Amino acid sequence: MSMTDPISDMLTRIRNAQMVAKKSVMMPASKIKKGLCSVLQKEGYIRSFEMVDASNSDTGHPQIKVNLKYFQGKPVIEYINRASKPGLRLYKGKHELPKVDAGFGTAIISTSKGLLTDFEAREAGVGGEVICIVK
Repeated sequence: MSMTDPISDMLTRIRNAQMVAKKSVMMPASKIKKGLCSVLQKEGYIRSFEMVDASNSDTGHPQIKVNLKYFQGKPVIEYINRASKPGLRLYKGKHELPKVDAGFGTAIISTSKGLLTDFEAREAGVGGEVICIVK
């Protein structure tokens, strides 16, 4: 079965794993997911992530293992949601980039310079597709 939106699937897996206080969650690997995990780790929303080789995974395909982060028993990620969807892409110029919770949240933007946070994109003076919102 093919997946129509792998990024939404990734965000849903993270959300569901945090609801039941899992330490980590596995998902199929891709370059964009690796980039998203990298931004989430850099911003302090997840503890770490690692690529699991196809030979070491149960499915025979490369996987990403995301180690989730909790503070005082509560998930660090309160809210994570997809902004741009396959049926309705959301593009913003450099002056229109969203500010999430007055700077306390993060919007992850796909730009010509790679995946950046809304703050980094403003600093670089580039716009792009708003992938997701994290608080």
